[in-house]
Amino acid sequence: MVNIKIEGIDYQVQEGMTILEAAKACGYEIPSLCAFNHGECNQGSCRVCLVEATGARGLVASCVYPVAEGMEVRISSPKALEARRRSVELLLSNHNQSCQQCDKNGQCDLLHVAQLTGAREGAFAGAHSETHIDRLAPGLVRDTSKCILCGRCIERCKNAHGIGILGFENRGFNTFVAPAENRSFADSPCIQCGQCVSVCPTGALMEHSEIDKIDEAFRQGKHVIAQAAPAVRAALGEEFGYPIGTPVTGKMVAAMRRLGFERVYDVNFGADLTIMEEGTELLHRLTEGGTLPMITSCSPGWINYAEYFYGDAAWNRSEGYLRGVRHALCREEV
Repeated sequence: MVNIKIEGIDYQVQEGMTILEAAKACGYEIPSLCAFNHGECNQGSCRVCLVEATGARGLVASCVYPVAEGMEVRISSPKALEARRRSVELLLSNHNQSCQQCDKNGQCDLLHVAQLTGAREGAFAGAHSETHIDRLAPGLVRDTSKCILCGRCIERCKNAHGIGILGFENRGFNTFVAPAENRSFADSPCIQCGQCVSVCPTGALMEHSEIDKIDEAFRQGKHVIAQAAPAVRAALGEEFGYPIGTPVTGKMVAAMRRLGFERVYDVNFGADLTIMEEGTELLHRLTEGGTLPMITSCSPGWINYAEYFYGDAAWNRSEGYLRGVRHALCREEV
């Protein structure tokens, strides 16, 4: 443990913590954008978390600056407040500010820190960097006009599955985030897992919504049915403040019926049938000398991963298994 002062109050915090982590543990909120998940990404690039700390020559990025014995941290000094506000205003100056039309509205970290810092809209006027929009992939949409170059998606793409298809393209004012050579997600080994979307603080990366198709089906008077996976009802619970993993099955079904779905089916029954069929097939292979190992998944992301990175394992779509995946079995993802 180390002894520090935050805003003039004495605290004891774990050695090795950054100032940002220590402040959060002590009940303070320092605005931040590029840092998340206990240091998975904290490049200090957004400069939104600047504070004053003894021993430093100037303001420091609290997401990368470690605490030290006897350190005094000032979060609300005039110098720190002004610097944080300017940093956010500079980000806003090169940001697509069509907030009312943005799918991230209401959950945007950039808007949140703008409110915390008192950043003024239009404080800086000037040219905007070139916009790249990718809507070709079935699951993801990329809009660089909303990107703040925080690097979260790049780190998550590397850490979640070891893929790392995202990176910074170009330099300086022309920098943007994209797959190599600014290819579409559809033309890169992206498995459409959505991990990058889950960590993007703005609307630069979003799910490819098909709500318009559902609305059109309603307008045409079609009999529209829905089938929801278990993960959906748990994720919905989190959106309404329930503890992680809390199912809201009844509420979800009732809400979907009121929206206009004629039938709402639960995928659990189908999953049980699938398990029975897979178990029967495995027993058949074991007794009749079939191909082993038998690997199965209903996840398109998993299938994409197997095809992109273990294509030499001879994927067989007609029979639904992979042959010779000795190496794949050693990997955590499988």
